[in-house]
Amino acid sequence: MFAMALCALLVTLTLALARAALGPTVFDRLLAANSIGTCCMLVLSVIGFLGGRPEFLDLALVYGLLNILGTIAVLKYFRHGDLGDPGEGVERAP
Repeated sequence: MFAMALCALLVTLTLALARAALGPTVFDRLLAANSIGTCCMLVLSVIGFLGGRPEFLDLALVYGLLNILGTIAVLKYFRHGDLGDPGEGVERAP
């Protein structure tokens, strides 16, 4: 059962890679990259379960958190053009 789930996740990962390469807009590519990160997290979890290595679940959770932070950073860069920009209403020090 879990081997079938792993095969399905690998097919999904391949399709997401194709969308990341062929996406017409930057946001399609970003969504595909986020999907790739989620699929990799699930693949790590399934491999850890099949191999009897529960520490893979910890790695998958850390990878998921990094995926979220990376997506937020890229979206902030697309919106402001600078990751150091604090946003509106915040004054910068001279």
